[in-house]
Amino acid sequence: MYKTEAIGKVSKDAPFEKMIIGREGTSDDDVEIDIKYCGYCHTDIHLVNNDWGFTTFPCVGGHEVAGVAVKVGSNVKDVKVGDHIGVGYFVDTCFNCEYCENNDEVNCIKGITSTSCGHIQHGRIKTDGKQTYGGWSKKMTVNRRFCSIIPESYPLEKAGPVFCGGITMFTPLYEYNAFKGGLKVGIAGLGGLGQMGVLLAKAMGNNVTVISSSARKIALANELGADNYVAQNDEEGMKKAEKSLDLIIDTIPASHDINPPLNLLKKKGTYVVVGVAPEPFQVHAFKLLTDQVKITGSATGGMKITQECINFVAKNNILQKTEMINSFDEMNNVTELLNKGNDSGLRCVIDIEKIFS
Repeated sequence: MYKTEAIGKVSKDAPFEKMIIGREGTSDDDVEIDIKYCGYCHTDIHLVNNDWGFTTFPCVGGHEVAGVAVKVGSNVKDVKVGDHIGVGYFVDTCFNCEYCENNDEVNCIKGITSTSCGHIQHGRIKTDGKQTYGGWSKKMTVNRRFCSIIPESYPLEKAGPVFCGGITMFTPLYEYNAFKGGLKVGIAGLGGLGQMGVLLAKAMGNNVTVISSSARKIALANELGADNYVAQNDEEGMKKAEKSLDLIIDTIPASHDINPPLNLLKKKGTYVVVGVAPEPFQVHAFKLLTDQVKITGSATGGMKITQECINFVAKNNILQKTEMINSFDEMNNVTELLNKGNDSGLRCVIDIEKIFS
């Protein structure tokens, strides 16, 4: 076990502070990473505040990791020291269930171990605490299976959020045939996830419609390259767009009625929920019978598709707007911003070297 510096909290109501944590040493199957940048998203707030009830303290946030390999285990043949490495939402699974064996580790029957504040299981991770420590740290060690190689051409400071918002949007686009292009894709909500969804869907060659509550974000949608914009408070526009879309990805994290955007879906179309709305959706059985729409959900992605995602964004030079966090004061300001709701869609990224300087 080795010691490294990290940013965390000693209790739910405590402020962020610098701390020393213990991580498992690098085994033959691992990659040790010097972390250069790590994202700070709203999920991190839920975790470090124990909003979901499973965090133990002290805790260290961060699951959008971008860094450089500094040590590589003897069994690792496709990563070398100096490679740029990314780590996303989870760092361990059982390896043996039907999902792990088919590159769909996120659906591991025995459960994933999340990168930050995760319940340690499967025997491959040890810390000096009761849970995993996230990427708000100078170093971390990860089994090769859960590392993605970031192409050298892609800016390292932009890479972290690809392993959260990027793969969250890439997975349903890939799984529901938008990756091949030629579909009419709707993106409901234009926050961070929605913006990445527009960029990805356009780069894949699809016709993209943004669905929003009002016309407030039409300029942003145009800037991102969306082909169409539908405001739900525009009855005429909504009527005109009825049954026009093959696929809708709903990124909205607030309580909302899915029936209006559902009406924009073609018969036998697919509606994918990726935003964590706090209240249940209600859909009439008659809608399901007459239009035969499919309503499903998607989390993040398995490791094979995660590598395809970072390769794709690098090849197509997809760069989401980021705001760098260089100090504790800035980190606290970002916390307030995220708690209020980040309409700008900016992805917040901690510069690890600067925040520890």
